[in-house]
Amino acid sequence: MKFFIRVLQAALFLAVVACSQQPVVQQGNIISNSNVVLSTAPAYYIGVDDVLQVNVWKNPDLSVTVPVRPDGKISVPLIGDIQAGGKVPMDVAAKVRKKLTKYIREPQVTVILTELHSHEFVSRIRVTGAVQSPASLPYRQGMTVLDAVLQAGGLNEFASANSGKLFRKASDKTDQYSLYLRDILNSGDLETNYELMPGDIISVPERLF
Repeated sequence: MKFFIRVLQAALFLAVVACSQQPVVQQGNIISNSNVVLSTAPAYYIGVDDVLQVNVWKNPDLSVTVPVRPDGKISVPLIGDIQAGGKVPMDVAAKVRKKLTKYIREPQVTVILTELHSHEFVSRIRVTGAVQSPASLPYRQGMTVLDAVLQAGGLNEFASANSGKLFRKASDKTDQYSLYLRDILNSGDLETNYELMPGDIISVPERLF
């Protein structure tokens, strides 16, 4: 009996070790493989003309959808003006929550960006080179390389499809990643169908004749 228990313990130990050695792969190709890690999106700071949805749980009369004024502030019922410009939504929600505690017990507040206007050109996706219609596209969460290329009309007849590049600004430098667009379009190989981030640039060169 003791021998059987020892064998079982050893088998469990080996199984745990084997699992810990498996490579981690995230869906959506934000991480494409164990060697190439793409940077995450930077925090979005609210700006003038952005539209915010302020939700106060169980208090619909205090929940509003409002634009950010030129002075960077928004107006919330009961508590008046709140500074939103230059802050992230979580910080605005915390400020609203703090002010509402004078009137409501333990208010639960969420702030959601519903329209992004102030960072329109900073956050756009550019598709250049050998595509049907080079384009500057508004960023949408979940957008991938394939989405952007299709919105640009797809590749043209001169494209060197497996020589594409994705350029991404990262602090004080620009990172670049290879794109195998022919494999994505013709073979369904989505390894380089990266999820895009605001400001990304996709470049498709022409093939050499």
